[in-house]
Amino acid sequence: MTVATTTSDNAGGAGRMGRLAGWSQRHRWWALLLWVLVLVGVTAVSQSVGDDYYDDHTLPGTESQQLSDTLAEHAPAQAGDSIQIVLHDPDGFGSEAVQERVETMLDEVGTLPHVVGVTSPYESGHMVSADGTIGYATVALDGGATDVPSDAVRTIIDTAHVAGGDGLQVELSGDAIRGAEESEGGAAEGAGILAALVILVFMFGSFLAATLPVITAIFAVGSTLGVIVLMSNVTTIASYTPPLMMLVGLGVGIDYALLIFARYRAELLRGAGRQEAARTALDTAGRAVIFAGVTVVFALFGLFALGLGSLQGVALAVALTVLVTMVASLTLLPALLTVFGRRIERRITKHAARTKRDEGDRWRRLADGVARKPWPPVAIAVILLAALAIPMFGMRLGFADAGNDAESTTSRQAYDLLAEGFGPGVNGPLFVLTDGVPEQDAGLVQERLSQTPGVASASPPQPIPDTSLATVMVFPDSAPQDEATSDLVANLRGDVLPDLAGQTGGTYLVGGSTAAADDFSEAVSDRMPLFLTVVVGLSSLLLMAVFRSILIPLKAAVLNLLVIAASLGVVTMVFGEGMFGVQPGPVEAFVPVMIFAIVFGLSMDYEVFLVSRMHEEWRRTGDAVVAMREGLAKTGGVITAAAAIMIVVFGAFMFSPDRMLQQFGLGLAVAVFLDAIVVRCLVVPAVMRLFGAKAWWLPRWLDRALPQIPIERAEPAFVPRDPVAT
Repeated sequence: MTVATTTSDNAGGAGRMGRLAGWSQRHRWWALLLWVLVLVGVTAVSQSVGDDYYDDHTLPGTESQQLSDTLAEHAPAQAGDSIQIVLHDPDGFGSEAVQERVETMLDEVGTLPHVVGVTSPYESGHMVSADGTIGYATVALDGGATDVPSDAVRTIIDTAHVAGGDGLQVELSGDAIRGAEESEGGAAEGAGILAALVILVFMFGSFLAATLPVITAIFAVGSTLGVIVLMSNVTTIASYTPPLMMLVGLGVGIDYALLIFARYRAELLRGAGRQEAARTALDTAGRAVIFAGVTVVFALFGLFALGLGSLQGVALAVALTVLVTMVASLTLLPALLTVFGRRIERRITKHAARTKRDEGDRWRRLADGVARKPWPPVAIAVILLAALAIPMFGMRLGFADAGNDAESTTSRQAYDLLAEGFGPGVNGPLFVLTDGVPEQDAGLVQERLSQTPGVASASPPQPIPDTSLATVMVFPDSAPQDEATSDLVANLRGDVLPDLAGQTGGTYLVGGSTAAADDFSEAVSDRMPLFLTVVVGLSSLLLMAVFRSILIPLKAAVLNLLVIAASLGVVTMVFGEGMFGVQPGPVEAFVPVMIFAIVFGLSMDYEVFLVSRMHEEWRRTGDAVVAMREGLAKTGGVITAAAAIMIVVFGAFMFSPDRMLQQFGLGLAVAVFLDAIVVRCLVVPAVMRLFGAKAWWLPRWLDRALPQIPIERAEPAFVPRDPVAT
């Protein structure tokens, strides 16, 4: 067989890519105008329509979801969300003056929109602490936390705070309160863009040249954001999607534009004209961008295999972001290069003459060093990645609550007051739904639940009118995010309630925030093999078709999995175990699978950018060592620069007040660093040296079966003998 095949320029993608570059150059002003109209038009329409984000936490087939569905059907009032108004007075709030102020405030809250009922602490003794200094009122809402408008929730907050003063502290808690308190995004994105711009200026020596990748990314992300706002009105899009989409979109958008621009710059320095340089850049790096974008989209669509509605809308939105950034890099950037080409060429040439060095020389020296001793880099990198990955196996998944909020927020102060007055379990009670339990056994149910180890108290069963259902609130003696609370859920489901079912003849379901997090973790674990098969399998098949190789996709899959495991291990150490002073707690339940999908796709990006240049040299020379060295020399600089931009963009989100975005930012930044610096610049060259010519081997039958996907320009190719036969 042959290691490489030659694809006709007319038959393959080269002609199409060349025509696309030519169109953008000839119609540069139309291309720019079109993108401006798209950005302005989509933004204007989306702002006039408004968003309708909805956090879909349904978990089909799980016990906690079955409980929620049953309540929604038979007791919709109990299925709605609630708010706690927490009251604290060191002298006690039982005096007539304090009681009048509190009850007046509660009466006003009861008349506000979306409030369906208010339960005063003066109506129930269990809503006042033992020392009488802390109490709480419950405000029932007419929908879930994401269904009630933030303006209405803020009105409740302002109305409640009016009663404060003269020693009485009033704070509020609940998911709706936390949602209304979340600050608007923008600071993290702005910091990331500024840092990326600084890196690009140092790389190109020109502010104008540095701004082009940033402008391209801003147009793409801004346009996509408007589309996502419109999409949220017709499909389920989670409220945390926009910042996550901007996180990925800015990093990917700047990277894709940078990789095309870097090839354009290299062609200019090689002596090509501006028009030819742009066409060559689009015909080479542009192909790699297309393939890389498709792999990211495939990885994100793998989330659909999990069957979790909460992630499908996010996957769709982020995939659309990647596609739009890819299109912008292939159409908007060439137009910008044509408009500013003369000035950019002049400054690039001056910068290159001033530095008087070949940027590829140090990468060639690195490649030569790796080629002489390939085993040490591989061994050291694998040991490092494996060591970082170890904490991942102790990761606990969960959902952030008010205990993770800033201490200055009313939700955090209410959380702390409730824990002080009623114990930590009051902030995350478990709900037990009974069905068919005889009335005379209600006392037995409460007694058995109250006596269960890990339970602080349990309420009497509250019957739901006109049904055989009843609800019991179980208050753990541990905080919602403590591992002991998860152990209690497992004990209730596995031992306590099955025994009660045998004695009473009824059925029991356990729900609550901790139970839902445990169910989510189990659902993800059960479906993870299918998820891995879809993502890894499709990406590997694409690499196999592009590079006509068995070993390269296998190497890429193994290394990508190691990088992802290591990044999740770092997230576990920092956020799970409290390293660097971070408050310990569970990792957000959505983070690992999202990081997996995004990082696997981004890792394939760098694999394509690096190995495609190696493949290009292999086709030209037939020398595996030369191909490895020249491939690294021509891409090492741009890969590290692209990685640096990704790292600062992702790392900027660690300054976000949102714990989930902090975890995303850290996980993605660590993954990109390990992938680009450790894996692509050290391990991949070493492994390619060990593989030698066998890296480009593909069985004849598979070669005939796979489609031809050209990723380099069609040039006369060296046709070596079959490396396996050799």
